[in-house]
Amino acid sequence: MQSLDILQKFFGYSSFRGQQQAIIDHILSGRHALVLMPTGMGKSCCYQIPALMLPGLTVVISPLIALMQDQVDTLVHKNIEACFINSSLDRAEREKRYRAIDKGKYKLLYVTPERFRKPEFIDLISKRQISLLAVDEAHCISQWGHDFRPDYSRIKEFRSYLGNPTTIALTATATPDVQRDIIEQLGLAPHEVKKFHEGINRPNLILRVHDLYGDEQKCKTIVDQFVSAPGNTIVYFALIKTLERFSILLNKQGISHLLYHGGLDKRERRRIQQTFMSGDNNLILATNAFGMGIDKADIRHVLHAEVPGSMEAYYQEIGRAGRDGKKADCTLLYDEQDLLIQMDFIKWNNPDADFYNRLYQILTEDPEAVNAQGTEWLKEKLLFKTKHDFRVETGLSMFDRYGVTEGSIEKHDLRVASPFPKEISQEKVNAKMKNEQKKLHFMVGYIKTEGCRKALIHEYFGIEHPDRCGACDLCLGSFNG
Repeated sequence: MQSLDILQKFFGYSSFRGQQQAIIDHILSGRHALVLMPTGMGKSCCYQIPALMLPGLTVVISPLIALMQDQVDTLVHKNIEACFINSSLDRAEREKRYRAIDKGKYKLLYVTPERFRKPEFIDLISKRQISLLAVDEAHCISQWGHDFRPDYSRIKEFRSYLGNPTTIALTATATPDVQRDIIEQLGLAPHEVKKFHEGINRPNLILRVHDLYGDEQKCKTIVDQFVSAPGNTIVYFALIKTLERFSILLNKQGISHLLYHGGLDKRERRRIQQTFMSGDNNLILATNAFGMGIDKADIRHVLHAEVPGSMEAYYQEIGRAGRDGKKADCTLLYDEQDLLIQMDFIKWNNPDADFYNRLYQILTEDPEAVNAQGTEWLKEKLLFKTKHDFRVETGLSMFDRYGVTEGSIEKHDLRVASPFPKEISQEKVNAKMKNEQKKLHFMVGYIKTEGCRKALIHEYFGIEHPDRCGACDLCLGSFNG
């Protein structure tokens, strides 16, 4: 069966889009690829179709459990043999899937990079013929990417476990520096990897910035836009407390809406997501937890009620609008005071080396107290009177990602499993903080520009673009309109 036949039979499309066919042919010839393609333009087909044509197993490394679950559910619905292995499975189900993999079942296997920490998984996977390795959301590989995951930086090691198979890395957002870093972290030379760059232009997205002050002006703009041009709408917030404040304001005006953020339990988040995905003319207030896997074609508005921390994050979030090809508005509501939130995030995301060392010392010397008393106790020990920041959470997350700790405070089984990592040094912390400050500075430039916004985005991602796009404030003649 040819690739076009598979596209028609399993995916229901009569023809390929853009460079999909060229990418598939390149992979089937046994050559490596880096694919940069706008959100919603069909990246997954570029490895799913080869997976069905190659003799062995395709391993897909994906960063989010919810995302891989949605993708596998979709594939299984299409009668494609696919499964995932992640921490959401209980032991019995995990072992059942391990046995099936050992017997040669499945064409696609989705895992998080952290799965490669498990010796039993490496033993299992080394018995299978791996025809293709697909690295989804590949910007997570790069320390300069906006969603850096330390375990992603071990991709070169993972490839060796799998027998160095043909590899395809895919992302919607990567600057030239990040592209070079992805290739290097894959353990490949630049000449071994062909780049397929579909650009980032979405002509149907209208980009606007409104310079406002305070909650009332922002809320009025949200309501006016939602009421005057009805359609499925996402409003993004940086903080849960701000989101909840706006929810109260909308309730006072009788505006029905949904709420989604990381503070909700897993079952409630899934229920809310399903309600939004299956409905029409829904308004949802969300943090960036409402992210990857939101593949709804008819989202008409994406608003940012607070400034995003980077162009990569902003571009991914507005990329959820207008996937049906029809016009969609992407509006950023700018209040200069909101910059303080992102400046705090940068501080919280980058504890200094001394903080990491003190946290490591407490975890090593008093694990019983840590597990008994929890995160708030740690904050009291480390942050004194300034408990209301997230450096402890960042420190625990980084230790987990580098394999320094195992278990979790929530399950009362957190323990130190390896020495303090050399990757956490003051020099590296400073470099990371400077990079995040640079990204935020660019976002301010994007907001303040009197030029074409889409041209500025293309410049950031190292892509040529016409001087006027016809779809931003300047080109629409409505700057800060």
